[in-house]
Amino acid sequence: MKFGLLYEHQLPRSWTERSDYDLLHEAIEQVELADRLGFDYIWENEHHFLEEYSHSSAPEVFLAACARNTKQIRLGHAVVLSPPPYNHPARVAERIATLDLISHGRVDWGTGESASRVEMDAFGVTMEDKKAMWAEATEQSANMMTMEPYPGFEGRFFSMPCRNVLPKPYQQPHPPLWVACSRMETIHAAARAGIGALTFAFVNPQVARQWVDEYYAIIRSDECVPIGHSVNANIAMCTGFSVHHDVEEAKRRGADGFRYFGYSLGHYYVFGDHQPGVTPLWEQFERARESMDDVGKGSGIGTPDEVRDHLQEFADAGVDQVIFIQQGGKNRHEHICEAMELFAAEVMPHFKEREAELEARKSAELAPFIEAALARKPRMRPLEEHEIPVISAFGRNIVQTEQDESSRSLHHAAADITVPARDPLAGQRGSAVPPGED
Repeated sequence: MKFGLLYEHQLPRSWTERSDYDLLHEAIEQVELADRLGFDYIWENEHHFLEEYSHSSAPEVFLAACARNTKQIRLGHAVVLSPPPYNHPARVAERIATLDLISHGRVDWGTGESASRVEMDAFGVTMEDKKAMWAEATEQSANMMTMEPYPGFEGRFFSMPCRNVLPKPYQQPHPPLWVACSRMETIHAAARAGIGALTFAFVNPQVARQWVDEYYAIIRSDECVPIGHSVNANIAMCTGFSVHHDVEEAKRRGADGFRYFGYSLGHYYVFGDHQPGVTPLWEQFERARESMDDVGKGSGIGTPDEVRDHLQEFADAGVDQVIFIQQGGKNRHEHICEAMELFAAEVMPHFKEREAELEARKSAELAPFIEAALARKPRMRPLEEHEIPVISAFGRNIVQTEQDESSRSLHHAAADITVPARDPLAGQRGSAVPPGED
C-alpha cells in the first residue's frame, strides 16, 4: 500500500500579513521531508475563494516548486477543476504536461467537477451541467496530450480549432488520470472511465472493502471504457494523521485539525452560510467542537502500533493508497514533521516489505482486462495532412489588406480625374495621352 499527504492549504483565522507566506513555505519543507522519508505521493486540490478551508488556488505553481528539490515523490495535482469555465481544456493539457516534464514524469493528474456554491456560482458552473462539463473537458484534455495535431472540437461546453497543443507530457500517453469521489456512485463512474478513484470521504475499513470490490469488478467488466488513453486502476482513501508514542499527545497534536477539516468541508459543501470576507469559520468550529465526536483510534491518530493496525485494515480491504490529512486546522508544522518521521521509522516499513511483489501480481492479473478496455475506447480520428488547416499570420493578412485598400484608393482616385482630349502644354512636355488616341 502506498502513502500520500493531502494539501488543501488550510489557514484558519486570525491572519497576519505573513500567514499565507509561512503556510506555503512550511508545506514545501514538509513535502521535501516526505520525499526523503519515502512517502509515495503528495496531493494538492484546486479551490477558489474557500476562506480558511483551502487557500490552494494555484496548485500547479506549488507543485512546480515542490518538484525542484524532490526526487521520487509523485506530485498529485488533485484536483484540477475540469469544467471549462474554471480551466480551458487546452490550458489543463499544457500545465499538466509542463509539470510532468519539470518533474521528470512524476505527475498524477487528478480531476473533478467541484461542488461548492462559492466556487461554482463565481465561475458560472451549474449543478445540472458540471458532470457533463467534466466528462467533455477531461476527455479532450487527454486527446490534446496525445494527438499531433489535435483535430479540433465542437462541443457543448467548449470549442476550439485544430492546433498542436504543446508541450507533450513526459509520461506516455499522459500522466495517470484520477477523479475525486465522495460517494459510491462516483467510484462506479471512475471505474467505468478507467481512472483512479480519489475518495475524499472518511469511511471505515468494512465500507472501504465494499467500495474496492465494486470498483475492481467494473474495471474487469465490459463496462470499463477509458476516458483517457490509458487505464489507471487504483483506489485511494483518506484518513487523519498524527503519530506519537504517547496516544494522548498524538490526539492533542492532531485531533482538532482533523475535526476542523471535516467541519470546514461541511461548511462549504453541506450546511454552511458563508459571507465572503466576514464569516469567522474557526470561531464557529470552536463553538461546535464540544458536540463533535471524539477522534482517536481508528482515525490514523495514535501510537505507531495503533496507526499500523488501522492501516492494515485498509490494506486487507484492498485499498491501494491511504492519503493522510496532516495539514488541517491549526496543526503545527513541527508536529507534522515529527509525526512523519516517526511514521516512516516505525510504521511504513511494515507495508513496504512486499509492495513490489504485490504490485507485480496486481499488474499481471489486470493486464488482459486493461487491454480489452483500451480496445473498447472510441478514439478521435486524426486528420490527414491535407485536412490540417493553414493559418495565415496576422502580419501577412494586414499587408494584404493594406495592399487591397491602397489599390482601391488608387482606382477611386483615377476615376475622379477628367483627362482632356489634348494637353495644352503637349508641345512643351510631351503628350498627355498615348499617340493615336486623341
